[in-house]
Amino acid sequence: MSNFHSNYSFPCVSPGLWTLAWRRLRADKVAMACLTIVALFFLMVLLSSIGWLAADWDEEVAVYHAPPSFIANAMVSASVSAHALPALALPQPTYVDEKDDIADPLQKEWDEIRQALSTSKASGSGAINKKKTLPFGADQWGHDVIKKTIKGGQVSIIVGISAALLATVLGTLFGALSGYFGAWVDDFFNWFYSIFTSVPYLLLVLSVAAVLQKRSLLTIVLILGLTGWTSAYRLIRAEYMKHKAREYVLAADAIGASHWRKMFSHIFPNISHVVWVQMSLLVVGFIKSEVILSFLGFGVPVGVVSWGSMLNEAQNELILGKWWQLAAASFAMATLVTAFSLLTDALRDALDPKLK
Repeated sequence: MSNFHSNYSFPCVSPGLWTLAWRRLRADKVAMACLTIVALFFLMVLLSSIGWLAADWDEEVAVYHAPPSFIANAMVSASVSAHALPALALPQPTYVDEKDDIADPLQKEWDEIRQALSTSKASGSGAINKKKTLPFGADQWGHDVIKKTIKGGQVSIIVGISAALLATVLGTLFGALSGYFGAWVDDFFNWFYSIFTSVPYLLLVLSVAAVLQKRSLLTIVLILGLTGWTSAYRLIRAEYMKHKAREYVLAADAIGASHWRKMFSHIFPNISHVVWVQMSLLVVGFIKSEVILSFLGFGVPVGVVSWGSMLNEAQNELILGKWWQLAAASFAMATLVTAFSLLTDALRDALDPKLK
């Protein structure tokens, strides 16, 4: 018996597609660095969504357009509005003759405010003068730009992922039906596809946004998802046309498997890597599309911050030489989009069956 075991070697279990892909991905240092960056952004979104990070982004914590500084900046409390303080014109003291019984009724109040400001500035403490470090400064309302960028990233990333999920589901469903059944079904979906691709994408998105008019996050997700499924459809259709004639599908047909089972239980697992890569590409594209929509005024509603709305505000600030909000939003968006794009390229190479 021992001789049998020594002369016979049991066959090793072949690793699956995803196991091989993870091995290739782990060997790519650039891909792992990009994966770390993307994971940190997703963690930021999670913490921001549950209120553990940047929950107080809309509080006025500094004077308006406070410049970036790694040392403490003066900030005002609620007793005097941050953005109203620079425009506050305190009247000069007036001297009233003792014989004149008529005095300015607001003079006493202005004197008290001036005295409080002078005392607070001299002492460096008090209700009106506090200290806060703002590495990226403040916006026109006195909001911390760092916290605003984090909260804006939450909105942009959630919109991008949700819209990409919707577009991928539609594109996969339409592509599966078109590629598997062919004939008039394929002709119908090709006609439908041609209508959407005949109009430039940005013009199509802006037209739908102008028609819907209602500005909300759900509206943005629907606009992007319902207009961005075409790229996924084209790839999935080609994969289904290729796989429906494979031996394993013919074998499933021989044992009486239904069309739905052959489409989504047999073929879909073998092309799932194409779906995941396509969805990753759509996330990047939809984040940029949301930024463009919000920048042009068709995106997030008033009171909701995103990277696009920050860039919209920054164009007016840039004229005044206030560049820090533009820099913060642009840097965050460029970092995420670049990391996600490089990670998607590495994932596509790792999942390519030809490299097995």
